[in-house]
Parts: sequence; structure tokens; C-alpha cells
Amino acid sequence: VQLVESGGGLVQAGGSLRLSCAASERSFSNYAIGWFRRAPGKGREFVASINWSGSTSAYAGSAEGRFTISRDNVKKTVYLQMNSLRPEDTAVYFCGLDPIPYTDPSPERRLTSWGQGTQVTVSS
Repeated sequence: VQLVESGGGLVQAGGSLRLSCAASERSFSNYAIGWFRRAPGKGREFVASINWSGSTSAYAGSAEGRFTISRDNVKKTVYLQMNSLRPEDTAVYFCGLDPIPYTDPSPERRLTSWGQGTQVTVSS
């Protein structure tokens, strides 16, 4: 399965963006998907993940209450709605797929099939 992220851009602090992670194959619907980010000079950081059906999700503390992850398996796409953006949210955002089907979302899962990323820049 190949994943392609989109939806990044430049936004002012307090603004919103919706990121999309589009999959190449229908089998995508069997797998949990996670969003991670990498800020300049920092390591990869977990943001959110969602299980195969969309019924459960997990968030990093920094994303809780501001970001919402969702998925549309018919459209083969996972979304990350980001509200109340802060300058510290500036990063390249990546989505990845859990290679084990039907798992629960967790920041501990080792994901694969990473996309190329989409840049999010939040100005103060």
C-alpha cells in the first residue's frame, strides 16, 4: 500500500488545516493508520492514530483536544483535522500504516509505508 499526504500549508497561529492521507489500495481499510511529525532539528513525534474501522483513536498529549483523526475507507483516506494551531506544530507531517491488520491504535506501533510528508508551517 502506498500512502500520499496532502493538505499542508502556511497558516497563522490559531488557524486550522486538514491533512489527508490517501492510500493506493482498498486493503488499506484493514489497517490502522498513524500520523507522525518531524520538526526542524527534532526527531519523529507521534501525533495521532486510528484503528482500521475508525472506531478508536489515540492522540499525543499535544494534539488532544485540538486535532481529530478520522477515516473514510470508501475513499481510502485518513484525515487529520488540526485546529487552534500553534507555531510549535510546525513540522513535516507523515502518515504510516500498521502492517498488522486489525490492531488498536497506539503510539508504540511500528508503522510502514510512509508517505513523502506534507509541510505544515504555523506563523506567530
